Amino acid sequence: MKRSASDKTLSIFIYAVLGILGFAAFYPFWNAAVISFNSGADTMKGGITFWPRSFSLENYEVVFRDERLVNGFVISVLRTAVGTIGSILATSVFAYGMTRRELIGKKFYMIACIVTMYFSGGLVPSYLLIRELGLMDTFWVMVIPGMVSVWNMIVFRAFFQGMPSGLEESAKIDGSSNWGVLFRIILPLSGPVIATLSLFTAVYHWNDWFAPSIYISNVDLLPIQTKLQQILSSNIMNEQMARMDSSASSHLNRMRSVTTQSLSMATMMVATVPILCVYPFVQKYFVKGVLVGSLKE
Repeated sequence: MKRSASDKTLSIFIYAVLGILGFAAFYPFWNAAVISFNSGADTMKGGITFWPRSFSLENYEVVFRDERLVNGFVISVLRTAVGTIGSILATSVFAYGMTRRELIGKKFYMIACIVTMYFSGGLVPSYLLIRELGLMDTFWVMVIPGMVSVWNMIVFRAFFQGMPSGLEESAKIDGSSNWGVLFRIILPLSGPVIATLSLFTAVYHWNDWFAPSIYISNVDLLPIQTKLQQILSSNIMNEQMARMDSSASSHLNRMRSVTTQSLSMATMMVATVPILCVYPFVQKYFVKGVLVGSLKE
């Protein structure tokens, strides 16, 4: 089918706008990667855009040589793995229970869950609750409070309700219990929604830095994102001190090949690249998982 001149013009305009938006979204990440591979002293001069002007791996050497950052990376990996698996299991079991017709008070439970999506107790009550539960300064304070997500439960529930009822009835005739139906039939058929929600949950656990900074004072338990935030805050303080004593700071920066800014960018790359590598493997499940879960209430 032959396209008119107006259609071609519109297509060119759309692709141009999408290209500009794509570039605007990708360039900050690319520039951060370039700075991380550039000498810190050279970066202080400015003008680093698309390519390293003075290529150097010293920033990454400092990152991987620092036991605190390596330990933070391990904590982040453990938290993401344990938190994602625990959250998906707990939320799917909760959602399956909410689909049971014989559940007494199901509407009340649903309303109570939805209310928590719009209203929370606030930071101070949450802090007091975490303290009374004995979760302060423990690894589990990063896992247990976010184990059940109401939004994920609603998506799971809608997905489960969209499955043929004959599957469950056949399993019950064969003598299967509710647990058997869930783990042997329902969850194996829920691959798209599990993959989609697992990625969303993993991204949350990987990127969260605020909760550990509030509930954890033990440096050995801090994830890499919290330590990255501390490095960025330190960078801001150093810049403010540099403005107060420009002559001393300029001399110090000339003597250093690794600066706080370059180290921050290197740490940011180490913290960001692993979770980005997960996207290509679950991208095909995004549309199918989210849309199928939203077709039926």
